[in-house]
Order: sequence, then C-alpha cells, then structure tokens
Amino acid sequence: MDPPVQLELSVDRGSPVPLYFQLSQQLESAIENGVLTPGTLLGNEIELAGRLGLSRPTVRQAIQSLVDKGLLVRRRGVGTQVVHSQVKRPLELSSLYDDLESAGQRPATKVLVNTVVAASAEVAAALGVSEGSEVHRIERLRLAHGEPMAYLCNYLPPGLLDLDTGQLEATGLYRLMRAAGITLHSARQTIGARAAVAAEAERLGEQTGAPLLTMQRVTFDDTGRAVEFGTHTYRPSRYSFEFQLLVRS
Repeated sequence: MDPPVQLELSVDRGSPVPLYFQLSQQLESAIENGVLTPGTLLGNEIELAGRLGLSRPTVRQAIQSLVDKGLLVRRRGVGTQVVHSQVKRPLELSSLYDDLESAGQRPATKVLVNTVVAASAEVAAALGVSEGSEVHRIERLRLAHGEPMAYLCNYLPPGLLDLDTGQLEATGLYRLMRAAGITLHSARQTIGARAAVAAEAERLGEQTGAPLLTMQRVTFDDTGRAVEFGTHTYRPSRYSFEFQLLVRS
C-alpha cells in the first residue's frame, strides 16, 4: 500500500474563514487538480492535526465535509482515502462521455434499453414529430471508475443513425452522431433536482429519497432540426453543473 501523501497545507488564524473550511478547501483543490489522485491515502487525523496545530475535531470536520461530497472515504484499517474528483460540467453543448474523459474519469457505459417506441406527447413535441409515431429510445447507465454516475434516457427521430448497442457502450452518443455526419449546433436545456424514487436509487447506488440532479435537453442540428431529446438524472455527490454569468450591458 502506498504511503500517505504529504501536502503543503497551511491555515490563516487571522482569517474570518473557519479553520476547518480553509483546510477542506485546500484538500478539495488538491483533489480537483490531480495532486491527490483516486486511491491516495491522506494519513490519519491525529498526524494532520499535529502538523497544522489544529484540534482533532477541526480536522475531522474538514475531512467529513469532503466525505459528504463524495471526494473522500474512510476505510476501516486503511485510513482516509481519495475516491474521485467531482465532475464539474460546463454549460456548453458537450456529451457526458466527453466531459468524463476530459476529466480523467475513465467513462464506461451500460446500455439498458435500445428499442423503437411510440412517441408520447412530450417526446413528440420535443422532436417535432407526430404523437404516436415511431422514435428510437435508448437508456444507458454511465459509470466512472466503475461507479454509477448518471442514468441517461434519450429519444431520437427514426432513421437518424444506426444505434448499435456495442457502439453505444464503446463511445458517446454525440460522437456517433458526428461520425454519421450530423452537425450539432445548439440545444435547449433545463436543469432541476428531485428526490430519487426506488428504481432510480437502486440504479444509481443511492438511497430512496436521496437528492438527484436532473437535466432535460433538446439538441438541434445546423438546419434547426431536433435530433435528440434527453432526460438524465445524476448523482450530485459525483456531478455538478458549472455556470459562467455575465452582466448584461
């Protein structure tokens, strides 16, 4: 087993920012920047407290805040260990597969459903087709480092591209669309949150009633045609959306 990593950590006792939060921010930054990689041991709380001149409860609070975020885990007989960094997805037209890959998260996909169904009123309105007409439905579980991260349900107009299950498990949907000559241009997206029902909780490895992030997206090609309607749910401990806000002049 690798020895615990020794980080250059410091706290400012004159700052109004609580000491535990200063420590947790430095640890989180080290995880996000790849200084602390998945599997890395942090060492024990007593050693960390002694090195920084902090009380053990302060260090415990800092570590617990990162355990709650899903970045650290306490393992009996092992110590405190880095699990993974949270994926912060920018609000741009990109796929979850590409975002995970760029974050070094080793994405994997399990296709749960790959079939043709009759379009519901909601799906028909999103894709601009007649209600009851045939559309392609795919359901996938997206994993990172072997852990479930998101459940993805997507609808596509018929005849858009060949949706081979093997290809869907090997790469992202948007990559397949681009390879088929579809130029993705824009999307309309809604982000929300709700409690997980039993089936969702089991699928994502959460407790029933746990909070989930939700996203609905309609994607358009360069001709203005709707080419995909997606409804996704994400584990917030593993995933967040990142906004850039500008002042309107």
